Amino acid sequence: MQVVSVHADVIVLRSALWQTTCTLVHRDAESGAECFVIDSPVLPAELEALPMVLGQAGWELSGLVCTHGDWDHLLGRMAFPEAALGCAETTGVRLRARPGEAQRELREFDDEHYVERTRPLTLGQVQTLPAPGRVDVGDAELELMPADGHTEDGMAIRVPWAGVVVCGDYLSPVEIPWLSETGSRDAYLATLERLRPWVEEATWVVPGHGTPLDSARALAIMREDVAYLEALPDRAAPLPLARKTAAQRKIHEENLTRVKTP
Repeated sequence: MQVVSVHADVIVLRSALWQTTCTLVHRDAESGAECFVIDSPVLPAELEALPMVLGQAGWELSGLVCTHGDWDHLLGRMAFPEAALGCAETTGVRLRARPGEAQRELREFDDEHYVERTRPLTLGQVQTLPAPGRVDVGDAELELMPADGHTEDGMAIRVPWAGVVVCGDYLSPVEIPWLSETGSRDAYLATLERLRPWVEEATWVVPGHGTPLDSARALAIMREDVAYLEALPDRAAPLPLARKTAAQRKIHEENLTRVKTP
């Protein structure tokens, strides 16, 4: 797992698996500092190390937040089993409508890859957050934006004082746009357009999978992703050169089945 500080108040962890990112956001206040953990690493040793990373930074956990309801972004409770989980209202609807889905998919992953965990995944207290909206952290606020298209749910998060945008499974340097079974090309394109002004103003953009990006690189990926999505369902839709791998071609084949020909 890679750990990098992109700001005095923001630490990004990148899992060895799928390069899934986990972002720690801290803010001081006269009434007491707060720290939120956004999304999660995936592997057991990485989750076990998460409290130590907070401890080394001198931060204490206030709560967990997820950008969307895919299981690989929900594992923070394995590191902090007493913490509440904050999510977009759309993610809350998803989790209530399909109880046990994340746990089942995690078990299937662990069985396939011989992964052993010390405890099962439980989501515990889930607190829904308005997106668009704001959440207090210390003496500042996080800004929330709806981000659907990859799935039917989700939100992006801006840390204004740090110039950081945590965008969930969008703008990845390692993964092409992925339309899940409940995803939508049109909604994905709309999310990218909503993200554009945030990305233009950002110092760092943290995708759900891959290394943190500066604004210029994130905007370049956005242009590639828009071109790819607009070309669907053409089988020859342009996969970005840096993401033309066998795994991404497989995702492309899945995308073709989820976009109807006009």
